[in-house]
Amino acid sequence: MAGSSVLPALFLAHGSPMLALEGGAWGEAVSTLGHELPALRAILVCSAHWESAGPFLLSSAETPGVMHDFGGFPEVLYTLDYPAPGSPGLAAEAAGLLRAAGLEAALDAQRPLDHGAWVPLRYLAPRAEVPVLQLSLPRPRTPELLLAAGRALAPLREQGVLIVGSGGVVHNLRRLDWSDATGPQPWARDFQAWVDQRLAAGDAAGLADWRKAPGAAESVPTSEHLDPLFVALGAAQVVPEPLFEGWQLGSLSLASYRFA
Repeated sequence: MAGSSVLPALFLAHGSPMLALEGGAWGEAVSTLGHELPALRAILVCSAHWESAGPFLLSSAETPGVMHDFGGFPEVLYTLDYPAPGSPGLAAEAAGLLRAAGLEAALDAQRPLDHGAWVPLRYLAPRAEVPVLQLSLPRPRTPELLLAAGRALAPLREQGVLIVGSGGVVHNLRRLDWSDATGPQPWARDFQAWVDQRLAAGDAAGLADWRKAPGAAESVPTSEHLDPLFVALGAAQVVPEPLFEGWQLGSLSLASYRFA
């Protein structure tokens, strides 16, 4: 259990599921951060890979297990596990915080951890001893709704709970450059730079209007990978420190941030 210190909120890109096996410099950066964190009561992850119609959902299984929610990868990837316990009590507490802020929330006792959660956690907390729960992305949703959810959950940071958004600032699977030889595609670079500028300026309102940014249509064809950034930003409401900058296959940003 962490002491009186306030934990950061994080946004971790999870790129391709192959990061679970080949984390490279991104994995080293996330692992280093994990070693620097104090003892944790739990980790609450909002992943791009859990969308739910209606209210926010919080996973509340005692032992959530994992799902291998992807296809076409090497067989060894489907053998990986992350046997962290869940925390039904904390799930109920988090749902209460959301409801107190006027947001609809419910519990889901069946939901396993998706790869947006367990892939980065294999580096951040590799022993899988800290309880993990997930927060869904409701449908419909707006950046303002997600910022409000982050603000509602922020008190958990004072109680030893690490809040993590997991997704990707730029995530376009249809525009992958399989040669991976030239770095980010121009539209991807432009959008990433715009997001970094808004974050550095503390401009949450401007960031929420991301559809007007250069390269937005190509970089964010659907919003689920960008949306967890708003939860992390709402939970901390500070200018973040860059944790990692990098790319996969030209159209997957690995940009990750620590909101201290």
